[in-house]
Amino acid sequence: MTACSALRPKKVLFIATRQIGDVLVTTPLISKARELWPDAEFHFLGYRGKLDMLNGNPDIARTIETSDRPSLKEYLSLFFKLFQRYDLAVVTQPSDRAYLYGLVAAHQRVGVLGGHPQGLTPQDKEKKSKSDRQNAWKKAISLHTVDVDYFAQHVITEKLRLLEVFYKNTQDLFDKPISVTPPTGEPITPSIAIQLHSPYVVIHPGPLTAYKRWPLSYWQTLLTWIVKHGFQVVLSASPAKQDLQLNQDILSLLDEETRQNVVDAAGLLTIPQAGTLIRGAHAYIGVDTSITHLAAACNTPTIALFGPTPPSNFGPWPNGFIGMQPYQLRARTQTVGNVTILQGPGECVPCRKAGCEDRASSKSECLDRLEPIQVIEAFQCAIMK
Repeated sequence: MTACSALRPKKVLFIATRQIGDVLVTTPLISKARELWPDAEFHFLGYRGKLDMLNGNPDIARTIETSDRPSLKEYLSLFFKLFQRYDLAVVTQPSDRAYLYGLVAAHQRVGVLGGHPQGLTPQDKEKKSKSDRQNAWKKAISLHTVDVDYFAQHVITEKLRLLEVFYKNTQDLFDKPISVTPPTGEPITPSIAIQLHSPYVVIHPGPLTAYKRWPLSYWQTLLTWIVKHGFQVVLSASPAKQDLQLNQDILSLLDEETRQNVVDAAGLLTIPQAGTLIRGAHAYIGVDTSITHLAAACNTPTIALFGPTPPSNFGPWPNGFIGMQPYQLRARTQTVGNVTILQGPGECVPCRKAGCEDRASSKSECLDRLEPIQVIEAFQCAIMK
């Protein structure tokens, strides 16, 4: 038995200083760590307002919030709150800040290292070389590190591999069903709950960035078809201004009959309430965003519209999957468990760029060419299961 496999930490800090979805995908890692260390106390450090995905998680004793741009005063406060309080820090993002938090907080660390895929272009190789130099100090302070692979390695696998140093056989991490733990549900806002009738379908059209958007007219076609076939639609969105406006733009295109069968829940539900709503849905349809991962975790039939993002890296995990990789890199339609991932055509798909112009406001031709009929056919298959 190695020194690492013999480690029995009493207090462990998980660090995920990014978005809501990045917090959710750490839950299989947390569950597996609980199997390893049943008596340890687990804490979680993340950004303020991003930790709702851990609501009611039975393995987390305490969450610690920090702002994404801390002041000097907040840094000092966090330093004294964390300083050497933990036996192990599990750094689930490759940022310098996350590693510094881990260095301050714990005696030992394991962590994810950023990088670029090798063997593609001279520019990629140059970036990889620079990344390796930047990662040297992170490796030096860590018991074990795992390299990011944005095309071939799923993010759930990436996180679970942080524990491989504590196993004699790495395959033991992946030989049992792996599931994402959704937040404990909360009662739906009464103004929304009173409007619901079964069967209903939850649709979440708003991504974090414009290059993951599906065309407005396609949403119009899809919602009209769903309503005509006897389903109520619940249109979901975050409270962000652009998401609220997107839902209004979609609603403005609907005819009166369709509109009467659409409930606009935009900005009115917390993450735990959204989980309750999705659990009661006949199906869920959404773009590449955190709520789509939540839908998959709730075991609801989930249809995910993917553009530039490789599903082999960040496709919603099909709960109960056994193994390291549920998805192909490219397939117009692929279904694993309760999740169906749809991609548009093109040899460039997925490129992992910020749209065709590689900027946040860009369009993505692959999503423009992912036509409504493909989504409708996937929906029909999902509800027939």
